Amino acid sequence: MSESITELPAQPSPLLQLDGVSKWFGEVRALEDAHLVVGRNEIVGLLGDNGAGKSTMIKIVTGFHRPDRGTITWKGQRLEHLSVQRARDLGIETVYQERALADQQSLWRNIFMGRERTTRLGLLDVGGMRDETEKLMVDFLRFTSQAVTPESTVGSMSGGERQGVAIARALHFEAELIILDEPTMGLSVTETRKTLDFVRGIKAAGKSCIFIDHNIFNVHEVADRVVVIDRGHTAGEFKTSEISVTDLIGRMQHLAETGSLDGGAPAKAAT
Repeated sequence: MSESITELPAQPSPLLQLDGVSKWFGEVRALEDAHLVVGRNEIVGLLGDNGAGKSTMIKIVTGFHRPDRGTITWKGQRLEHLSVQRARDLGIETVYQERALADQQSLWRNIFMGRERTTRLGLLDVGGMRDETEKLMVDFLRFTSQAVTPESTVGSMSGGERQGVAIARALHFEAELIILDEPTMGLSVTETRKTLDFVRGIKAAGKSCIFIDHNIFNVHEVADRVVVIDRGHTAGEFKTSEISVTDLIGRMQHLAETGSLDGGAPAKAAT
């Protein structure tokens, strides 16, 4: 009797993959042979000092810059001449900490800004947009206070709540990859906790996220994997389930001193 062979189902390709990406600005090398993979339904923390190349990498992912060398792949398909609009059409959205929302506008106007709904007569569907905003407030933002309504101005909300609104907006318009650029900057401990909960909400919604933050503790807490960028190179990556935050800090310190992540002694825990 011949032995039957069970074929394993093919693994889906990563959501996003950058291979051998390089970018120069005149004589300045911003990235050289850099790599990045973001899986489906994965939160990836992007770590590195100022000037390491994180911002350039993100601007390449979002179509703002085109690489001088290397490839960008989305769901297994190579992307040529990626533009900002094309990236957005694919479902890549960026939430920038300093300009995510219009503080003087209402919550519902912020959610639908630039993507307003209209009726069959071409008029703004204000009622429909308010209703959708109220649903987001309950289902994702978990706003329970009667003091906050779709007509509330965003400027009256806390920093963590504003970050939640920006993330909710991206999810509502079916973003598949949400890039968060320093979302906890300037926030209190309480507001940072709220923001990290919203980051977890991205994964709970079945989507992916690139999370950039100078606070390694925040990144380690919510990321499935961290990628370290150093002087334009991808220095290494770690699964957060396999490395403690103390060891990660020690390796980052070793990288700054020697240019290598290998062999870094664990940092001393604060007392």
